[in-house]
Amino acid sequence: MTGSTALLLSLALAVPGLAVAADATAPPPAATPLPPVSVVATGPIPSPDQVMAIPPALLALLHARVITPSLSREQRLQRLITLIFDAQGMNLGYDADATLTVAETWETRRANCLAFTLLFVSLAREAGIDAHVQEVNQVVSWYQDQGVIYSVGHVNAGVNLGGRSAVVDLDRNVLYDREGPRQITRERALAHFYNNRGAARMAAGDLVLARAYFRQSLQMSPEFASGWNNLGVLDTREGRLQAAVVDFRSALRYAPQHAAALSNASTLYTRMGDTREAERLSRRLALVHCRDPFVQYMLGADAEKKQDYAQAIRYYKRAVRLYEEAHQFHFGLARAYFMVGDTQHAGEEMQRARALGGDALQQRYQAKLDSLNRWRLQNVQAR
Repeated sequence: MTGSTALLLSLALAVPGLAVAADATAPPPAATPLPPVSVVATGPIPSPDQVMAIPPALLALLHARVITPSLSREQRLQRLITLIFDAQGMNLGYDADATLTVAETWETRRANCLAFTLLFVSLAREAGIDAHVQEVNQVVSWYQDQGVIYSVGHVNAGVNLGGRSAVVDLDRNVLYDREGPRQITRERALAHFYNNRGAARMAAGDLVLARAYFRQSLQMSPEFASGWNNLGVLDTREGRLQAAVVDFRSALRYAPQHAAALSNASTLYTRMGDTREAERLSRRLALVHCRDPFVQYMLGADAEKKQDYAQAIRYYKRAVRLYEEAHQFHFGLARAYFMVGDTQHAGEEMQRARALGGDALQQRYQAKLDSLNRWRLQNVQAR
């Protein structure tokens, strides 16, 4: 049986766009969002080597376009990115559901953040570039058509260029948590892959294959809390409640502040009639949320959307206290102050956002600050 309360899956996700943070490298073209199609394989589970294998046609293209002895590693990196997104190359497009092997990505020309990262790292290593998969616990992303997205779990690629480092990320408008990206093993990266595929099969109703994928994910990385959480969701849906208890406990043993596992476990104990344990886990979750600047920011954004600006200010101020260096949080606070008529504090927060935003954003924030100052001056003169 399936409980009526929604359970939270743990996935590695991202939104469209590409960013490369490195010394003197220009941003490459953005990945084009594509209409969703069914690109998730339903056959046998691919082996780790099959996930990462470069198909012969792509390998030939890589040698022809990227692997040239006279090129430096920086030049090969730039050529590789162009190859992936250029119309005469792979012409890769973004698809949130496309957790694909390297060969499937080549065949479909679609990828989400995880599939892109696996593709990029495989090709980069073949081209003699020191690349690896990186993991970020939490991100907040901004994009125009859907607003603000809060994601638990994100991956990108890290590159070492002779003492310098670069980050290649399919999401160009992303704020990492304070820990930032950290290098992970091949096994951990593959755990993400199998976990995502399992979630896709579970959503499609193929629970047998979903379980096989989750088991493969945990075989690759037994301490992968997101894999345990998703297995717990599956066990709950199938009415295997005691097994789900073990799954969620495993997730919380490896990641005590895993919000999805805390929420799912609390819901499960409520369903089993253990309200005391459910309330204990609910309090733990509330404490995690209270200490999470991203959650506070998202609550502020929600209050702002509802035009409850006083509440938005309270949440944004908490987010700023928890993560002072995030210029986006200061900008949100500035907007809320402006909407309640507090132009002095709005200007102060805009100045902080400008100072923290870096060269690329300083001009944009300065223009907003100038507009605010003109508006303030006009109101003073009108009195």
